[in-house]
Amino acid sequence: MGTVKKIPMRKCVGCGEMKNKKEMLRVLKTPEDEILLDTTGRKNGRGAYLCLNKECLKKAEKSKGLERSLKMAISSDVYESLEKEFDQLEHE
Repeated sequence: MGTVKKIPMRKCVGCGEMKNKKEMLRVLKTPEDEILLDTTGRKNGRGAYLCLNKECLKKAEKSKGLERSLKMAISSDVYESLEKEFDQLEHE
């Protein structure tokens, strides 16, 4: 009998849906308290996951889901830069 490989699941901090880790985008808080998108999913730091649509980013901002997950206050200009990074990923 072959073993079944477990698929890592993560919860979106915007909509709250559980999805495959590879289908989601990781938002990272570095040890220097910098917030950025981790497209590789391997960088060091505390991570929170978002679905690959901008609506989930807006929901996370409204519900302060990212702030709770990353355990820090996030300013509006950080959300704007995350939104720009989202736009660049959508156009690739």
